[in-house]
Amino acid sequence: MRVLIVEDDDILRDGLKVGLALAGFTTDAVGTCDAAATALAANSFDAIVLDLMLPDGSGMDILKDLRSSQNDTPVLLLTARDTVRDRVAGLDTGADDYLGKPFDLDEVAARLRALSRRSTGRATAALEWAGLRLDPARHSVEQAGKPVQLSRREYSILHTLMAHPGVIFSKTKLEDRLYGWQEEIESNAVEVHIHHLRNKLGPGLIETVRGIGYRLGGAG
Repeated sequence: MRVLIVEDDDILRDGLKVGLALAGFTTDAVGTCDAAATALAANSFDAIVLDLMLPDGSGMDILKDLRSSQNDTPVLLLTARDTVRDRVAGLDTGADDYLGKPFDLDEVAARLRALSRRSTGRATAALEWAGLRLDPARHSVEQAGKPVQLSRREYSILHTLMAHPGVIFSKTKLEDRLYGWQEEIESNAVEVHIHHLRNKLGPGLIETVRGIGYRLGGAG
């Protein structure tokens, strides 16, 4: 999942960015409404972690703009204003879930995974394909019942492809999933990660569709 974090507290924002990255998410982080608007205009995200109290406005305004433009990206609200009225207002405006501060990073990650399952219509967390089992909750991959060690970005590519069987992802689309917009990307980064995945999981798992991109191969 590629997640946009909108939080003005520097320490909290950095903690969310690092913690969610360690949990397998690709993260971009901003601290103002204006920066959030710029990021949302230029990129697509799988979920948004949104603080309500920002220095140049309210996260509620960001949420209203998203929903009025028919953008249904799942939104997890984070705020210190943990009253029933605030929760109701946020949910009625279009938020998908709500956490009051202080919060636990593991719970933030778990709620984001739940939002992803809900938005894609999947009831269970684990994904299976051709003898592979990927469990986002445990951030684990098994092949024929044996654990497979993957780097964070190898895991992200595999997760993307397994969550969308049959879909062809271009190199650019995979880069969007793997890297935040503030990160530099080497020109052959995706090819290198695909090469490593094929070495670890077998050459037939990921197909190259010449001139278009990559998709899962083998029998699901």
